[in-house]
Amino acid sequence: MLIETIKPRSLDESKNLIVPGDYQKTLTFCVEHFIALSKQALRDHGFFTVALSGGSTPKTIFEKLCSSPYKEQMNWKNTHIFFSDERALPPNDPNSNFHMAMQAGFSKMPIPAEQIHRMQAEVDIKKNALKYEETIHKVLGKHSFDLVMLGMGEDGHTASLFPFTEGLKVTDRLCIANYIPQKKCWRMTLTFSCINQASNICIYVLGVNKRELLTQVLFHSNQKILPVEQVGTPQSKALWIADEAATIR
Repeated sequence: MLIETIKPRSLDESKNLIVPGDYQKTLTFCVEHFIALSKQALRDHGFFTVALSGGSTPKTIFEKLCSSPYKEQMNWKNTHIFFSDERALPPNDPNSNFHMAMQAGFSKMPIPAEQIHRMQAEVDIKKNALKYEETIHKVLGKHSFDLVMLGMGEDGHTASLFPFTEGLKVTDRLCIANYIPQKKCWRMTLTFSCINQASNICIYVLGVNKRELLTQVLFHSNQKILPVEQVGTPQSKALWIADEAATIR
């Protein structure tokens, strides 16, 4: 298994980097890592909580995870599915993160329906963000998320924490409605306070189109200017998982 042979590299007090290999090897590592974290959580407290990310890379990870031989390695009945962010769209909209995850395979897994926690962002988004926070507290109890999955946008955003938005400043909430002026829309998102409490934080960056920004964020940035640079703490370091195309300079 790849996860047994590849070790992360420490970059600073808040982040580690791991480069499993080419695109396919990196996808395999991501799936094996997901399964390993789920088993660790089950040993520790009997259930696994994950906040899924949107985007093309997570979709491919989900498709692989929800197919053989990987799906048989998951204890789906003790898994709780959450989301790191969501657009203000109904659950059947193709651009909804929930819809993407379900279509990628989660809808076919034996996860109890009440353990799939959709962000209802299409109506009353501020009120429903508060309800989502209540659900997080209810399900997780004294625990934090076992895994928060994130990506990095071309502008350095992560989840729906975009540059220059009010959500970047929130420190007393787990989930908020965040207005994105540059997109002229609202989105629901987990906050940095919630993300940085997680037992495991993974930021997935695959593909040559992310190479320049990834290099800047990981190796040439002395100040935490971009939202994604605020992910990770000395207590819960962010694990950046990148393929060779995104990292070879």
